[in-house]
Amino acid sequence: MKKEATERALAGTAFELTIEHGLDGFTVEELVQKVGCSRRTFANYFTCKEEAVARGATSVPNTTELEHLLTEIPDNASLLDVLYNLIKMQLTTELIGRLHQLVALSQTYPVLEPHYLGAMHQMQTQAQDTLLDLSNGKYDEVYTYLLINAIYGTILPLIDGRLNVLLPGQTMSEDTKADAVTFDQFLESVFGRLRTGFE
Repeated sequence: MKKEATERALAGTAFELTIEHGLDGFTVEELVQKVGCSRRTFANYFTCKEEAVARGATSVPNTTELEHLLTEIPDNASLLDVLYNLIKMQLTTELIGRLHQLVALSQTYPVLEPHYLGAMHQMQTQAQDTLLDLSNGKYDEVYTYLLINAIYGTILPLIDGRLNVLLPGQTMSEDTKADAVTFDQFLESVFGRLRTGFE
């Protein structure tokens, strides 16, 4: 628990410092002093400052709550319904906002991009593991991976703005395209296509 808290504190602080001062606006030494640990401790968790920043953007503090909510999903729910609930719980307004900030930072600091993609991959892997655990052998693994990858394949273009979707907290403005859909409409559309076999 303490190790997880230290890792989260380092990552969260790295992300916040980058938002406030830019990636070049602080050193690892300043980061560890702010958190109250050593540079060696930092090196136990991260290979570089950029990795910590990306992890800080994707770290979700309510993992226990997420696991609890997932256990309340009915036993007879389809794998697609379980995945829908998992995505709704995982992609909170706060997390989407932080990911959107991370994408913007990656455009300013290209060195962040591989770490952003790595953090997204880690989120996808966690979702896969959760779904495989929840399916408890009831579903074919290939089907499980197909569903997960179909969903996460649409998350990247959603977060980086290539899809015309209003992210939670965003409102229509003069710059918004007329056919923009809300995040909830986007999710309903994606899962609707999965339910009907992409028809």
